[in-house]
Amino acid sequence: MYSGNKGEWSEIYVFLKLLSEGKLYAADENLNKIEDNFYPVLKVIRQDTRGEFEYVRDREIRVVDKINNNVVRESSDYEYAQQSKQLINQIKKHEGTFNVAEVESFLNSIGVTNLKAKSSDKSDIKVVVHDYITGHQPTLGFSIKSKLGSASTLLNAGKTTNFIFKIDSSLSDSQISAINNIDSRSKIKDRLKAIYDAGCNLSYYGMENSVFELNLQLIDSKLPDILGRMLVHYYGGEGILLNKLTAIIERENPCDFNTEYSHLFYKYKIQNFLTDIALGMTPSTVWNGKYDATGGYIIVKEDGEVVCYHIYNRNEFQQYLINNTRFDTASSSRHGFGTIYKENDDAYIKLNLQVRFN
Repeated sequence: MYSGNKGEWSEIYVFLKLLSEGKLYAADENLNKIEDNFYPVLKVIRQDTRGEFEYVRDREIRVVDKINNNVVRESSDYEYAQQSKQLINQIKKHEGTFNVAEVESFLNSIGVTNLKAKSSDKSDIKVVVHDYITGHQPTLGFSIKSKLGSASTLLNAGKTTNFIFKIDSSLSDSQISAINNIDSRSKIKDRLKAIYDAGCNLSYYGMENSVFELNLQLIDSKLPDILGRMLVHYYGGEGILLNKLTAIIERENPCDFNTEYSHLFYKYKIQNFLTDIALGMTPSTVWNGKYDATGGYIIVKEDGEVVCYHIYNRNEFQQYLINNTRFDTASSSRHGFGTIYKENDDAYIKLNLQVRFN
C-alpha cells in the first residue's frame, strides 16, 4: 500500500501532471501562471527502490528501466492525465496520512513503488526540459512545495539554528530565576519583556553552530547580525512575516549602512539568504554556494495548478520568497533556547531561527 501525507502525495501528483501536460509553467511573484512562459518537458528521471526509471514523452509516454535497459510500459498522456485528476481529488479530501487506492495499480505498473523519490539533495524531481534560451536540454532538479496541506518549512529548527545574545546589564540570580520561571503561552516574548523591564538590552554575540554562522557569512558577512536583530524583533512580538521584519530593520538600519540613495540593503541580503536556503544551503553542512535544486521550485497551488520558479526567473522567485515566508517558534525545550544562562558572570539567552511558508 502507498501511504503518505498531502506533501508526499503532491510529489506524485506533480510527476503525473508534468508527464500528462508536457509543460512546466513559470509563475510571477504572486504565484500566477504566466501562460506564454513555459518549459517543454521532454522526460522525467526518477530514482525508485527498483532502480532508475526514465519517463520519456514521445508519441506516447515511454517508461524505461535504466538498469535493465528495457521499456516497462507505454501509455498515452491521457492516461496520466486521468490518474493525476483522480489523485488531486483524493489529496484535497484527505487529512493526515492516507492511501489512494485509485492510483496504486497504475503507479505500480510504471515502476513507482515509493511516494518520495530517492535523492541526496534538495531536489524532489528531476526533469529534462527544452531550454528555449540556450537551445539545450538540461536535466534540472526542482524542489516541490505544496499548498494543499499544512505550511511547509523552508528552514528547519535545530540547535544548529540558535543565535546567542548577551544581556548587556547585570541581572541578579533571583531575577534570572524569576524570568526563567515565566511559563506563559508566549513565554519567550514575556521573558524578553521582563529583561527589558529590568533595564537590560540584548546584543548579538554569536551562534551555537559555527558552520551555520560561517555559511551565513559566506552569503553576506553582516547576515548573522541582521538575522539576529530580526529574531529580537520577532520574539519581541513586533512581526512575524519576513517582509514586515525586513521593513523594520530597513528603517532601523542596525548596520549603519549609507542610505543616502535609498539602497535596500537588508531586503537584498534577506532575499539572497532565502534563495540559498531554498535551493541548497543547510545549517549543519559547509555551504559552497552550489545549488542542489538546479531548476528551482515547483509549487502545487490550492486548486491543483502546478507552476515553477526557474533560476532564470530569480527576481520573481526572490520576491515570492520574501512575500510568502515567516518566522516560526519551535520547541524551546527540545532545541535549548529561551532560557537565561550565565558564563563567567555574564548572562546570555539563545533565540532560535525557523522559517516557514505562510
